[in-house]
Amino acid sequence: MGFAVTIHPNPLEGFGPIMTAARIEDPALPTVLLYGHGDTVRGLDDQWRPGLLPWTVTEEGDRWYGRGTADNKGQHAINLAALEAVLAERGGKLGFNVKLLLEMAEERGSRGLQEFADLHKETLAADVLIASDGPRVEPGLPTIATGNRGIFQFDLVLKLREGGVHSGHWGGLTTDPAIRLTHGLSAIMDPRGRILVRDWLPRNGVPAEVRAALAGCPVGAGEGEASATIDADWGEPGLTPAEKIYGWNGFIVLAMISGQPENPMNAVAPSARATCHIRYTADTDPLTFEASLRKHLDEQGFADIAIENAGVRMAAARTAPNHPWVLWAQDSMQRTLDARVQVIPNSSGGLPGDVFADQLGLPMVWVPHSYNGCKQHGPDEHLLMGPARQGMLAFAGLWWDLGEGGTPKR
Repeated sequence: MGFAVTIHPNPLEGFGPIMTAARIEDPALPTVLLYGHGDTVRGLDDQWRPGLLPWTVTEEGDRWYGRGTADNKGQHAINLAALEAVLAERGGKLGFNVKLLLEMAEERGSRGLQEFADLHKETLAADVLIASDGPRVEPGLPTIATGNRGIFQFDLVLKLREGGVHSGHWGGLTTDPAIRLTHGLSAIMDPRGRILVRDWLPRNGVPAEVRAALAGCPVGAGEGEASATIDADWGEPGLTPAEKIYGWNGFIVLAMISGQPENPMNAVAPSARATCHIRYTADTDPLTFEASLRKHLDEQGFADIAIENAGVRMAAARTAPNHPWVLWAQDSMQRTLDARVQVIPNSSGGLPGDVFADQLGLPMVWVPHSYNGCKQHGPDEHLLMGPARQGMLAFAGLWWDLGEGGTPKR
């Protein structure tokens, strides 16, 4: 398609390379930065149902199965195919400039991308980021996300002795670390999912512009798809489901261990550990999370529980939902698709949005082509054909309208 392509080593040793490409027709024209990632999580080959393989694309009904179909190869492939179609229709000219960034370490926290952006700011300079990753709010509802929630991860550790002690002799006499750690976790979140460390949360509640953007926003995975349920009485009281995942912070215990679950011993375990993370919005400061938790645990009588390995795994970032580029993209998509397009202030998951918004100063327009039931990161990952084709149509319209003029002023 006439791009000048360069493959760069990752600035951090041990992480995948980064590709940049540029197609510049005229520096005076608007420039769009397109993003995707070519790495995936592990295949989990033995967990896919019979007839499906992670590294072979299988067409079945209205779905394409395979690792990366939804996250993320299928999504950025759609956008490039739409660009190719518009380029052919316009006789080899677009009427705007395109730059492309493809990384190979997103599933490892986009390690090296911040350092790369610092070294290549001119290479990545643009007017707007328009890209695709993550799910729509519902399979049939075209969506624009203007940011992403961040991830702050930490371990809670209680180590009481060097080894286990006989459960008959010592049970009921010596502290059980699993029980105590469980009570420590209950001091962080109540039995119905309300976060009790209130300093972790947006100080003034859901911001007005976020609440306005989410008014009437549905949340769904697709009929028969989600293995989890949306429980109305779980999480922060008074918030809608959309506000809970797009406008609020969540606390999750990823894993817990005490003793040897694979081979239980008749012993009081010596220690217990829980790996936890906070999915947080741009309205909170993750640099305060560890100190707030330490203060809270101490006040609740859990000074013996240590916090280890705490830190940001992926930063939160947001472009205002009413930013001119967001409204321009929403209008373009609604005219092309003749359908409502839902704007959300951030996706529910993590993306390297801070690189684009904070380091490069770009407004972000994320247009996801997947849905919550796509089973990304697990067995049987798939992309729905209907939303994929609708996404290709939407991007063909975006690329076409970019060349027609009338884009937001620089």
